[in-house]
Amino acid sequence: MLETVKYLIGSRGPSGYGSKSTAEQVTDRRDLRSITAIITGATSGIGAETARVLAKRGARLVLPARSLKAAEDAKARIASECPGSEIVVMALDLSSLTSIRNFVAEFESLDLPLNLLINNAGKYAHNHAISEDGIEMTFATNYLGHFLLTKLLLNKMVETADATGVQGRIVNVSSTIHGWFSGDIIHHLGLITRDKRQYDATRAYALSKLANVLHTKELARRLKQMEANVTANCVHPGIVRTRLTREREGFVTDLVFFLASKLLKTIPQAAATTCYVATHLRLANASGKYFSDCNEASTSKLGSSSHEASRLWSASEIMVSGDPKAAFRPLHPSH
Repeated sequence: MLETVKYLIGSRGPSGYGSKSTAEQVTDRRDLRSITAIITGATSGIGAETARVLAKRGARLVLPARSLKAAEDAKARIASECPGSEIVVMALDLSSLTSIRNFVAEFESLDLPLNLLINNAGKYAHNHAISEDGIEMTFATNYLGHFLLTKLLLNKMVETADATGVQGRIVNVSSTIHGWFSGDIIHHLGLITRDKRQYDATRAYALSKLANVLHTKELARRLKQMEANVTANCVHPGIVRTRLTREREGFVTDLVFFLASKLLKTIPQAAATTCYVATHLRLANASGKYFSDCNEASTSKLGSSSHEASRLWSASEIMVSGDPKAAFRPLHPSH
């Protein structure tokens, strides 16, 4: 109850910020002119605000998007407010492992540094679908695509950090909804990939967001083991009325949003935690942590499991290796 009251009044936590803080406020006086950032899902909503604010602080942006027109429109909006900002638009479909590999190859050909990777893109799919690689679409887009993207860009981030002395940062955008999933992650993914009758949109979304949390945990452990000058953290942006939540319109949806309006964040408020974790000097060397309302917070019990994080990583390596369904084969023991 106390936490809810603190949230509603925007009470500030140890960081000096809270639920009412905006992305511009948490980046005030930050000079990001030496920073190159890739932000997925930056054509609308929280991602677009994150991109706008980072560009305003001087960062060079790479905006990958499935729709190049949407990305060009986003670039034009930012450029109109921040003349002289450097923004590169590139094609990327996160549900396609081939598209991700093509994007990384194209990015590397530009010979740009990479200081900051913000894995922000997300979808909530009401209807069951399978990616071209044979994986349930919500998981493929929200988690597995970002897993491969991060894996392929990691060397560039480590090299940039070594060459510049500036610590690299990876920010995974998750959700408090990750705590709604319980059970065996790999087993459930196998079920909903094979059988659409087992598909529940909210549970699939929660599963993908839990995977983001576990990815952060294991990635941070591996970065530390590598002695890389790169950190990985995870954020819950808060619930905001964006295109993600409005894929299905209707009276009930609108009523729920009206009743919940006091709990919903504005987009500038929702982008604040991402921008804080991506840029604030106070978070130097902070890694493997989960943030909400610009302050460190606790994940679900499953989200804090090192065993589950390691297990998901191993399964993910198999899924991106060319035979995704091999990750589910233990579900079918030979007789």
